[in-house]
Amino acid sequence: MEIMNLVAGRWIEGSGAAFADTDPAHPDEVVAHGHAASPAEVELAIRAARDAAPGWRATPHHERAAVLAAAAVRIDAAAEEWGRELSREEGKTLPEGVAEVRGAARILRFYAAEADRESGEVYASPRRGENLLVMRKPVGVAGLITPFNFPIAIPAWKLGPALSYGNTVVWKPSSLVPLLAARLAGALTDAGLPPGVLNLVYGEAGTGLAIIDHPDVDAVSFTGSTEVGRAVIARCGALAKPVQTEMGGKNAAVVLADADLDHAAEQVCAGAFRSSGQKCTATSRLVVEEAVADELLSRVAARAGELVVGDPLAAGVDLGPLISAAARDRVAAGVRRALDQGAEPLAGSSPHPGQGWFTPPTVLALPRTDVDVWREELFGPVLGAVRASGPQEALRLANESEHGLSAAIFTRDLGAALQAVDHLEVGVLHVNSESAGTFPWVPFGGSKRSGFGPREQGRAAREFFTQTVTVYLGAPA
Repeated sequence: MEIMNLVAGRWIEGSGAAFADTDPAHPDEVVAHGHAASPAEVELAIRAARDAAPGWRATPHHERAAVLAAAAVRIDAAAEEWGRELSREEGKTLPEGVAEVRGAARILRFYAAEADRESGEVYASPRRGENLLVMRKPVGVAGLITPFNFPIAIPAWKLGPALSYGNTVVWKPSSLVPLLAARLAGALTDAGLPPGVLNLVYGEAGTGLAIIDHPDVDAVSFTGSTEVGRAVIARCGALAKPVQTEMGGKNAAVVLADADLDHAAEQVCAGAFRSSGQKCTATSRLVVEEAVADELLSRVAARAGELVVGDPLAAGVDLGPLISAAARDRVAAGVRRALDQGAEPLAGSSPHPGQGWFTPPTVLALPRTDVDVWREELFGPVLGAVRASGPQEALRLANESEHGLSAAIFTRDLGAALQAVDHLEVGVLHVNSESAGTFPWVPFGGSKRSGFGPREQGRAAREFFTQTVTVYLGAPA
């Protein structure tokens, strides 16, 4: 399929560099192809978003919401087909691909429903005949930069609030997954989005930088690596431009001695290995209380060994490939380095024999926490485990990271769970469930180097995609 850019309401072939979207399970198969937007086309896209901003802002919220709701219907109707396409271009298993597409529809429905919720606040004034109103307005033109690993869900949770609250958008998705981006943009335009309100441009880092730097882009929302995210933060800081970033994670699961070990093992493996570990919220560190460490690690290793790696469209497959050869090689190098530093392989440390970019689910018992795999995000199905003498040391070890996105704790003790709430330095905490996963009606984001700026999702998204105006409303004398 040929991929087009969407600029000012028109689907155009870019005049920039050619790109090919290949199937990571079958790297010789091209899923889609196209051309990136040229600098001139990026400029046209930003200008179109600026020109469309007054009209979209003035459109009643319920009319904007109707477009999102209609797009959600289209997405739901195409979920099976698009889920298959998602599996082919990104590598998720088919059930995960279909679920992600349906999840994008659910996100749009949530933000469509914002039209029915309160949109401001009223305060009392100490002066007679006056009320204080706090109104919300869109920020203007939003620049959105999204990653490969959730090619329709992450864009939906940025586009949903941006559009619902009255902003126009210039969006650069990852060129590794262009097809689902085109599908989502098409659903929105077919649902009645006016020309110029959403502009989709493909490109690499230079395209993202052009969006960030442009004076007509009022705010930037980025999801991607910590390294790139910090550069985005610095650049937006220099420009005094609002920025929201969701970056890396090195997420820990803590299993205490009183936990249900069968349940904990199943959930730890789900968090570590679903989507082949290519989630910012994936479990990559495991802290086990010493009293149950042997038993729990045996269960985790056995479960990891049962998981089937292969073509994500095939029935019974648990893990598909990583996104690219470079990703596979990076993960393999990280595992080799961990073994050199004294890690003990409990499951899956040998390369997978398939022709695609496959990596087996790997469990490593670590001799200490100063090994690289404990600190560095590999973004693959690799779990490093350490032992803790008790609950307090377990929480300390879980906090031993520059990241603070997500964590999980497994325990039957309510007091221990509440201690984790108080002491774990994360933005998302799961009690007795896997560290990955989020719902669109609650805030999402991390602390430390995992996130910067207002939270995403839920009503928290208003804090980024709107700005407040405080009105002192007095009656005439």
